[in-house]
Amino acid sequence: MGNTFGKSFRIHTWGESHGGSVGVVIDGCPPQIPIDEAFIQAELDRRRPGQSKITTQRKEPDTATIVSGIWEGKTTGTPIAIYVFNTDARPNAYDEMKDKFRPSHADFTYFSKFGIRNHEGGGRSSARETIGRVAAGAIAKQVLAHYLDIEIRAYVSSIYDIDLKDAENIPFPTQDTVESNIVRCPDPAIAEQMIETIKKARSKGDSVGGRIVCRIRGLKPGLGEPVFDRFEADLAKAMLSIPATKGFEIGSGFEGSRMRGSAHNDTPVAEDGKVRTTTNRAGGVQGGITNGEEVVFRTAFKPTATILKPQETVTIAGESTELIGKGRHDPCVVPRAVVIVEAMAALVCLDHFMRDAGQNRLE
Repeated sequence: MGNTFGKSFRIHTWGESHGGSVGVVIDGCPPQIPIDEAFIQAELDRRRPGQSKITTQRKEPDTATIVSGIWEGKTTGTPIAIYVFNTDARPNAYDEMKDKFRPSHADFTYFSKFGIRNHEGGGRSSARETIGRVAAGAIAKQVLAHYLDIEIRAYVSSIYDIDLKDAENIPFPTQDTVESNIVRCPDPAIAEQMIETIKKARSKGDSVGGRIVCRIRGLKPGLGEPVFDRFEADLAKAMLSIPATKGFEIGSGFEGSRMRGSAHNDTPVAEDGKVRTTTNRAGGVQGGITNGEEVVFRTAFKPTATILKPQETVTIAGESTELIGKGRHDPCVVPRAVVIVEAMAALVCLDHFMRDAGQNRLE
């Protein structure tokens, strides 16, 4: 039913925004991998609400509890179950939305599909579901680190009309640099402009969107499957499964369609016994398989659908009405989505690493 992601390293998320708890079950994790539970919590803290003046003021500690699959600090090879209690739910804030569809939200589509919907915070369509993804991503990052020397770094490259120029080609930033400001843009001056833009939208009861760049370096050539399970295809599915996403590009993306092949082609060269390319317009993937260059992609996020301004809509009965959003919402989801993008990228990397090992590294 669409709640499971991955093939060799599989995750299944569950829970709703204002239910008792949310969480994830991870299946297929290799055994005897050391797991730092503090790292899992640190990743969840990067995602949690109420962390800054430009995020929702819902106050949730998002404390992770591991109930299976890890013993004496190591994975056992059995399913890992992690849950997080919801402690600051305020379902009555959504009473006005009980019989009204929020514009550009999942209210109408969920009701059309199931004939029922949980209007309290959006239920399963809430971004609170991504807690399970981040927890699983924290496990995946540690498993990857056990086998490979790779880095996954996401950062905000755009908020509304404020852009970090040439964002994909800046020096590979450290996590400390990204986390040095609340908008998670590695350029402090641009970050301040982004913060002011978000604050201005919030003051007017409105919202804004933006873009995130993610870069993965250190992946070996050969990950990904031809045809349907191409590496970039799974990345696209992973990113577009995140709430509020509306676009995905890898490498040259749409701009590549404006170039001639003679200008777009990445020239192979031999370097220290390895095949490299002089440019990276492919974004680290050719024919659906990684080529050893840095994987570079971008994900676009729309403005938050629930805003505190009057909007025209209809009721479940099809009657025209007006809706003013209530509750606690991010005026911009992009800063908190950085760690979610990293988590989903880690899940794709680990899943394809394990699939490749199972097919091509048998002894």
